[in-house]
Amino acid sequence: MPLETGSDDFEAKLRPIWLRAQQGDEEAYRLALEQIAMRIRGFLRRFMQSMPDEIEDLVQETLLALHLQRGTFDPSLKVSAWVLAIARHKLVDLWRRRGRREGLHDALDDVDENLLAAEPVEDGVQRDLERLLQALPEAQRQAIVLTKLEGLSVSEASARTGISESAIKVQVHRGLKRLAQWVKDTGS
Repeated sequence: MPLETGSDDFEAKLRPIWLRAQQGDEEAYRLALEQIAMRIRGFLRRFMQSMPDEIEDLVQETLLALHLQRGTFDPSLKVSAWVLAIARHKLVDLWRRRGRREGLHDALDDVDENLLAAEPVEDGVQRDLERLLQALPEAQRQAIVLTKLEGLSVSEASARTGISESAIKVQVHRGLKRLAQWVKDTGS
């Protein structure tokens, strides 16, 4: 997609594909994720010039969050706005982990979506993460996705799910412990 293509063009192309994907069309889902990945990659490049090696990991984290939260998509909203919001959360999470220094990055609100670039997608990491997370019990998967992938606080995750904060903490701990054990077992 050329740089000068507007966000309304992107939305117009993505929306029908995403809505078909939401109805179970696997080919439409694959195509939607490819288009989304290209946009996200361009968006992240603008803010991660000093961390180019982190871009692909963050693209995959965002795609994983989209996959896991696709059931929460509200069809009355723009798909591109929903996607961009999740990508922003992932970027902010990375900055928090890295100890972002204010002077090195542009404000997120100053992003012109028309400048987002496109590239081919690589989805091997995404598939691996999806498989690992799908193997977890629903409560553990949901707690991890909300707190670790979407970046919600335990309090926010509790409010969203109606589950107590202590239960969220327990589910995250158990899920991460289980994932670590699986990774350890498959690596040895």
